[in-house]
Amino acid sequence: MLTIGIDPGISGAICFMENSKIIEVIDMPSMAEGKKNKKQVNGSQVFNEITKYIKDKKSNEVKVVIEHVSAMPGQGVTSMFNFGQSFGILKGICSAMNLSMHFVRPVKWKKHFNLINSSKDASRTKAIEIFPYFSKNLSKKKDANKADAILIASYFEETFAKN
Repeated sequence: MLTIGIDPGISGAICFMENSKIIEVIDMPSMAEGKKNKKQVNGSQVFNEITKYIKDKKSNEVKVVIEHVSAMPGQGVTSMFNFGQSFGILKGICSAMNLSMHFVRPVKWKKHFNLINSSKDASRTKAIEIFPYFSKNLSKKKDANKADAILIASYFEETFAKN
């Protein structure tokens, strides 16, 4: 089974994991938009990246797990709209590709890895603990989003296998 874990948002990441082994983790593809060159998710590139890994797979062998995000206190209206737009782009792409989508709330996967009320960087430390062979790819603080995508995919594989 190929599990695609997605930390949505412009600074998110996508993890491709097969049978609990990380194949690849990429930063969320993005592009500039409008006069102010604001970044947005590059849906075409997301499609291309996913296609690269699913081309030899049957649709029932691929599971996409997207962190189910919602509005957070203190975030501005514009940033929440942009975040929701990114989430919608990802859902639309996966729907158009007929991929099985699953959504997991941050509190669920973080509780599973004992990361509730911990710093953003704690997920990077946890991912390195679980996948030491991938540690060189998580060496910078900015790689916390990649670690989140890894843990989202890993959470799904660990809990999905039990069902």
